[in-house]
Amino acid sequence: MPQQPLRFGRRTFAPNDFALMAIINRTPDSFYDSGATYDLDDALRRLDEAVAAGADIVDVGGVKAGYGPVVDAEEELRRTADFVAEARSRHPQLIISIDTWRAGVADKLCSLGADLINDTWAGHDPELTAVAAAHGAGLVCSHSGGLGPRTDPHRVAYDDVVADVIDTVTGLADKALAAGVRRDGILIDPTHDFGKNTRHSLELTRRLGELVDTGWPVLVAVSNKDFVGETLDRDKDHRLPGTLASTAISAWLGARVFRAHNVAETRQTLDMVASIQGNRPPAIARRGLA
Repeated sequence: MPQQPLRFGRRTFAPNDFALMAIINRTPDSFYDSGATYDLDDALRRLDEAVAAGADIVDVGGVKAGYGPVVDAEEELRRTADFVAEARSRHPQLIISIDTWRAGVADKLCSLGADLINDTWAGHDPELTAVAAAHGAGLVCSHSGGLGPRTDPHRVAYDDVVADVIDTVTGLADKALAAGVRRDGILIDPTHDFGKNTRHSLELTRRLGELVDTGWPVLVAVSNKDFVGETLDRDKDHRLPGTLASTAISAWLGARVFRAHNVAETRQTLDMVASIQGNRPPAIARRGLA
């Protein structure tokens, strides 16, 4: 099925455009940066750096994905609302994504200017689609293997992980569309590592074209994840080469949106893939012409 344009906030992306989503965690215990952007000033500094490095979208989350202390909705909003409001003021053209599974949190943050709801827990809160529809916001439809928020997989098994993912995310996308979410604002995410072991995440990357063939635009979030670390036997601080390899392959196979910690490196990787594909001219082309 042919790909369609994507629209979030004031931005539209053609089918051949790659959109880069920078990660900013307003948590004291995030797995990768251990709270480096928990403080508002630090988060805003990272925001400005990400935009300067080529980010099209910034994804802000107030709750660690994995196990940890309970964070209620009030605390999640305390961590994220001031950032969303300031980000909207500083960067009017920037797409602001909110990483939450809670409809109440999403409703408040969309009213402050968020354009996209990144629901990494596969519709755990069924009211989330109504919030996206009411605000005209986009929505990420994900796959967590039936797990609830902030739980890790244990001996998870699938007859065919790709088929299971496709069935789940396309079903959620269809429900979102029926609930009034804009078609050009819906993304599907195979959700690497969530409800999956390393072999599952590798297979999803290898067969990503099958998700692309559904016609729904695909978001991938592979940045520094455990499947990269286990595949290469590298800790979280030494996973960038594996992350960029996974990113390049995902881009080549048709993914549209890329969630990343390392913005500048990921932007260069996506630009190189786009140029090899013939969708982006070289920034400079004078070799052999002088």
